[in-house]
Amino acid sequence: VAPALFLLFWSSGFVAAKLGLEGAEPITFLALRFCIVTVLLFALALVVRAPWPRRPVVIGHILVTGLIMQAVYFGAAYLAFDAGVTAGGLALIVGMQPVVTAVLAAPLLGERVGPWQVFGLVLGVAGIVMVLAEKLAAGLGTPFGVAVAVLALFSITTGTLYQKHFCPRFDLWTGGTLQFAVAAVATSAVALCFEDNSISWSPAFAWSLAYLVLVNSIVAIALLNLMLRRGEAGRVASLFFLVPPGAALVAWLVLGETLGPTALFGMAVATVGVALVVRRRNSGIS
Repeated sequence: VAPALFLLFWSSGFVAAKLGLEGAEPITFLALRFCIVTVLLFALALVVRAPWPRRPVVIGHILVTGLIMQAVYFGAAYLAFDAGVTAGGLALIVGMQPVVTAVLAAPLLGERVGPWQVFGLVLGVAGIVMVLAEKLAAGLGTPFGVAVAVLALFSITTGTLYQKHFCPRFDLWTGGTLQFAVAAVATSAVALCFEDNSISWSPAFAWSLAYLVLVNSIVAIALLNLMLRRGEAGRVASLFFLVPPGAALVAWLVLGETLGPTALFGMAVATVGVALVVRRRNSGIS
């Protein structure tokens, strides 16, 4: 149940973010989210008496990971939303993260990449091209939006590889607090310098913020912690290729976003590509 719930909450986060941006500029909305999450995670870490990292070098690596995987990744993703990229389209682009990670892990971490993983990368890229071509032709999104969406993809990939190499193990509550804290500081500074920081409060905005803070950030981390303790984290990777179609389904139900025949076929092709890479990595076959 935990992997399925984690998948649902992660997929729905794309839609909640897209909805919330109707009430605030992207970085302002993100900074508000990060500030609230930091306070809640810090309180939870104190309640469960989670161990804090003590070595300065480890703390530094956790903070760098937080900047890359939280501030840069989500900042680019929210800017892509603001530029018109759909929830399903963004989910498809960043859903290629396991594929890009598998390919880059070869030169950076010495991991083997087999022909099936290369084939999966080709399928994933082809699927993305088909989806984006249809969306751009319909006036949904801009080249800038696609560019920052790709930036989001490479930032989460870089952050994943950095964390795997420099700080692969740390407590999710205290480490998460540090990561969200540094991301809150960075995004707040950017928002104060480049945005007007106005917020239009509405039931939809409040629901979106609450969902992203409580469900997407807190509950999802708790589920991940549970799966790690039970040795089920591999199931998350196995289900990761379902995030783009899951987000597209939720976006259709909540936002009315639709996919034409070409985009649907492209989504299917990209999903198969990610599935090939993820399953090959989990089985240890290359």
